[in-house]
Amino acid sequence: MFHKILIANRGEIALRVIRACREMGIRSVIAHSEADRNSLPVRLADERICIGPGPSGKSYLNIPNIISAAFISKAEAIHPGYGFLSENTSFAEICNDVNITFIGPSASVMAVMGDKVSAREAMAAAGLPTLPGTPVLHTLVEAQEAAREIGFPLMLKAVAGGGGRGIRLITSPEEFDRTFVLAQNEVREAFHDDGIYLERYVAKARHIEIQVLVDQYGHGVHLGERNCSCQRRNQKVLEESPSPLLPRELCEEIGMKAIRAVQQVGYRNAGTLEFLVDEQNRYYFMEMNTRLQVEHPVTELVTSLDLVKEQVRIASGLPLQLRQQDVQLRGHAIECRITAEDASAGFRPQTGVVEQYLPPGGPGVRVDSHLFAGYEVPPHYDSLLAKLVVWAENRNEAIARMQRALDEFVIEGVATTIPFHQRLLNHEGFISGDTYTRFIQEEAVSLGI
Repeated sequence: MFHKILIANRGEIALRVIRACREMGIRSVIAHSEADRNSLPVRLADERICIGPGPSGKSYLNIPNIISAAFISKAEAIHPGYGFLSENTSFAEICNDVNITFIGPSASVMAVMGDKVSAREAMAAAGLPTLPGTPVLHTLVEAQEAAREIGFPLMLKAVAGGGGRGIRLITSPEEFDRTFVLAQNEVREAFHDDGIYLERYVAKARHIEIQVLVDQYGHGVHLGERNCSCQRRNQKVLEESPSPLLPRELCEEIGMKAIRAVQQVGYRNAGTLEFLVDEQNRYYFMEMNTRLQVEHPVTELVTSLDLVKEQVRIASGLPLQLRQQDVQLRGHAIECRITAEDASAGFRPQTGVVEQYLPPGGPGVRVDSHLFAGYEVPPHYDSLLAKLVVWAENRNEAIARMQRALDEFVIEGVATTIPFHQRLLNHEGFISGDTYTRFIQEEAVSLGI
């Protein structure tokens, strides 16, 4: 087992990893930016090293500085969290070259599964159904030809990256050229890769993902599914487990196929396979996230497992102690992403000082957050402030508990999405479980946005 782990991230996920390390008897080192010098993760880590100024390109994406911090602190491993360098193959390769363990899959497997086109090809070869789509496209001319073959409506997606960037629904040929150019410019700037692919559009699709764990010896399990269909601009805002309305037999089928597929490509550590499920319950592999995800707490609450600790154990070479029959889903969990955005003003990002902070409590309530009264929300990073997660014996009780927890949650000084989530949790479409990827967009008026 490792004696010291460097955390190359910030905010609530850095704090999450620090707490897991503390419970495992592992010393933690936080590599932080100047803007985060007074943050809670920096205060609570065993050691801290500043790796650059506020902008992420000069700090959390600065590979030489992060590797230097690992050497200076004598850390044996690096946990990348999510975002930033968590799916950067060059970073994983460099860690391997300098004998620092990257807590995640190997760079070679990450390169295959992190590229959405090659991941689709690999998973199709492993037996997972995929939607009709294209190879990587780099020019408008080849994209126009491919679009004619697939037909409209269709989805345009970036090969690299995530976070909803470069994803567009195109309903007619008339809007294709302009949308393609705009999306390609967006992903070129964000990911330094202008690769685009097209995929058949599925109306009223549910976004279902399967959490997997695979150890260094190829033994793996899936930990059930999460429903991530409540999205805004292709970014998840609420997740839950298990998925409402989907038959348990179907979820188990998808889960078993998913774990066999990732074992076939030699995947190791934690990962998530994402699927679209249509109105006839036909499912299609979309992509894989080769890292821990923001919504991992809902899986933890229904399985009573600690995914960060499992990641660390796998990376250290320990075998999984779980068999598939040991994984039992119990109860229902819901996560709301509380962000520094004003939903009434088009989800305009907010900065400023948190003047009051009072998280909710009581049975079955978990808050993953780095906030405190007096914390200054910086302008450089993602707007996530807290993840409010609840667990109850069934979905109706979980909804009632989340509604109660949202009513208790106090964050003053910056506008947040708490009021939006209160409306969402009371929407009859959400209560019935009949959500899909464009649900929030199509119900915008009733949700007050």
